[in-house]
Amino acid sequence: MSDQQPEIPQKSPYAVLVEGGRNYFWCACGRSQSQPFCDGSHKGSGFTPVKYTAEKQEWLWFCGCKHTGTPPLCDGTHKTL
Repeated sequence: MSDQQPEIPQKSPYAVLVEGGRNYFWCACGRSQSQPFCDGSHKGSGFTPVKYTAEKQEWLWFCGCKHTGTPPLCDGTHKTL
């Protein structure tokens, strides 16, 4: 991971209905235009997306501030920023 800080697209999580067995690639840099997921905007930034494989269909809250301690899911860190 890079020493630079990620951009903060929003200080709240993104609620996403995931599909079981599907892979998701969470944006770690904050630059993606298709938040909370990667669109390749990290290229050259030192950041890489985080792969998440959904086990079942369910609502999950993906981190929007990019500072979570449990990537890619929200852990409430946005409340301290």
